[in-house]
Amino acid sequence: MNQTANTKKVVILGMLAAVSYVLMVVGRIPVVLFLKYDPKDVIITIGGFLYGPISAMVVSLVVSLVEMFTVSDTGPIGLLMNVLSTCAFSCTAAFIYKKKRTLQGAVIGLISGCVLMTAVMLLWNYLITPIYLGYPREDVAAMLLPAFLPFNLLKGGLNAAITMLLYKPLVTGLRYAGLVSPSQNPVGDNGTNQMKINLGIILVSLVVLVTCILLVLVLRGVL
Repeated sequence: MNQTANTKKVVILGMLAAVSYVLMVVGRIPVVLFLKYDPKDVIITIGGFLYGPISAMVVSLVVSLVEMFTVSDTGPIGLLMNVLSTCAFSCTAAFIYKKKRTLQGAVIGLISGCVLMTAVMLLWNYLITPIYLGYPREDVAAMLLPAFLPFNLLKGGLNAAITMLLYKPLVTGLRYAGLVSPSQNPVGDNGTNQMKINLGIILVSLVVLVTCILLVLVLRGVL
């Protein structure tokens, strides 16, 4: 990678880290208990799709560190949980997409990231939450299925749906700005068939997004 490409990569990752941080600050949504959703993982995943899982991990570390020193009140424990959650989702999705740079690869990567993130966070919430909140471990174990499991599945579903909706328009804009080469377009242009595929992606992503929003409302007792 030449110097110009390196500079562009650093600029884009810096922009994505800044956007991710802002979304984390302004976009937090309480869901259940003390668990909140924010869309920062979407932006970090897009960075991973562009430049690979290591880049996603670096952006995750940077954003989580800045969060810890600015708006977070959970200290190093919150930092650890943020990095574990984001990397389990974003780095997994980016790794699979790097191996298979197609629409199918993106979908498989996002689903795999959702599943792995849910499993990882169930384990780490079981281990860490009793220390963080001072709850008996038995009480935390009793919350894993009714609270932590649906929250993490919801979080993964929202991340996946929003990523699918935003990735192509964002990459297209970066290409027009000369910051991303055409070869990094995830799908490509294949006329009418491609338009149908893109419409299908939008519709499926919207269905998932609406379903997740309704689940949030249910978990918060609104519906």
